[in-house]
Amino acid sequence: LSEAREKREALIDAAAMFSDELTEAALEERVTSDLLISAIRKATLTRELTPVLMGSAYKNKGVQPLLDAINRLLPSPLEVENRAIDLEDEDKEIVLSSDADLPLISLAFKLEDGPYGQLTYIRVYQGTLAKGDTLVNVRTGKKVKIGRLIRMHADQLEDIEKIPAGYIGALFGIDCASGDTLVAPGIRVSMTSMHVPNPVISLAITPEDYKSEIGLSKALERFTKEDPTFKTHHNDETDETIISGMGELHLEVYIERMRREFDATVFAGAPQVAYKETITRRAEFNYTHKKQTGGAGQFGRVAGYMEPVSDNEFVFENRIVGGAIPTPYIAGCEKGFRKCLPKGPFATFPVTGVKIVINDGQSHAGDSSDMALRRSHSANRIAATQPRFCPSLANVRASF
Repeated sequence: LSEAREKREALIDAAAMFSDELTEAALEERVTSDLLISAIRKATLTRELTPVLMGSAYKNKGVQPLLDAINRLLPSPLEVENRAIDLEDEDKEIVLSSDADLPLISLAFKLEDGPYGQLTYIRVYQGTLAKGDTLVNVRTGKKVKIGRLIRMHADQLEDIEKIPAGYIGALFGIDCASGDTLVAPGIRVSMTSMHVPNPVISLAITPEDYKSEIGLSKALERFTKEDPTFKTHHNDETDETIISGMGELHLEVYIERMRREFDATVFAGAPQVAYKETITRRAEFNYTHKKQTGGAGQFGRVAGYMEPVSDNEFVFENRIVGGAIPTPYIAGCEKGFRKCLPKGPFATFPVTGVKIVINDGQSHAGDSSDMALRRSHSANRIAATQPRFCPSLANVRASF
């Protein structure tokens, strides 16, 4: 109890920095819960305080205090400025209103398989979504008819007649993908795209038998559609299926779902971290590409230097003067360097944090072309920059 009182005093001291009223109440020892919560909310909305709550969803511990904190401390939809892109006005950014009488703008943000087909979770940002309405999927241009509206209570479904702005609901029978914008007919507005981080870990999986292979195929198609952070591809060199995600637990959940929902038993290999390579020092290059094929040949020379850069994956800078390389061929030079990035010379991992500067070159009136300049890159000079492993990091963005 004494430690709890000590922590409460520390909380009051931190929150009092943002409320004169709370400061006076603390001095007079008459702090109330409403006054304290009001000060914490004010600091939370300006992102100067970050409330941390302890609990376990698995053990059902601390869940209600978390929900109460969300309700008390975070902004309501009326206090948040949501933005979208007007596709008919040169992608101009517009501010949405929570007015229920305006044309509908909504976002499908999650998909899952329900007992009656695909269940699409949707948030309404503007207007009102009512049962029987016809919407337009901005990405595909197709119209969809709303047959059933659902409010979710854990695994319980409650039929409702409408979803006003600021609320979340679910739809059945809608063919769409996660991140699609659904709007009222007659307007072409798209919600700003979600930030999808790159995967940080990968697993090689192999089906146990032919039956599992069929189930695996269906599972991967479903999972990649409902979760943009889950990636999959086939490695032709090893003849393995590779799944990638945001962590070991993330992939373990999907492997368990393959077994439980699609009756697909798979064997998983050792986790492989999605390493990248980067360079550590500057190196100059001066490369000439020559090829004679009997007719028109290929010729191009590109010179410049490469150096490490910390705040971008790849930077290309053109410092050519005097027309040493014609302007139409500059894009070909950049494409040539970009083509080298997926497979580095150090350990064949993707290359990041590289700045390429071209400052000289040469072309031929008859033999130079976009393709010739594209092949005049100097990727072999990366070895002279002392490449090394780059830690795999995920950018996390918190928004209200």
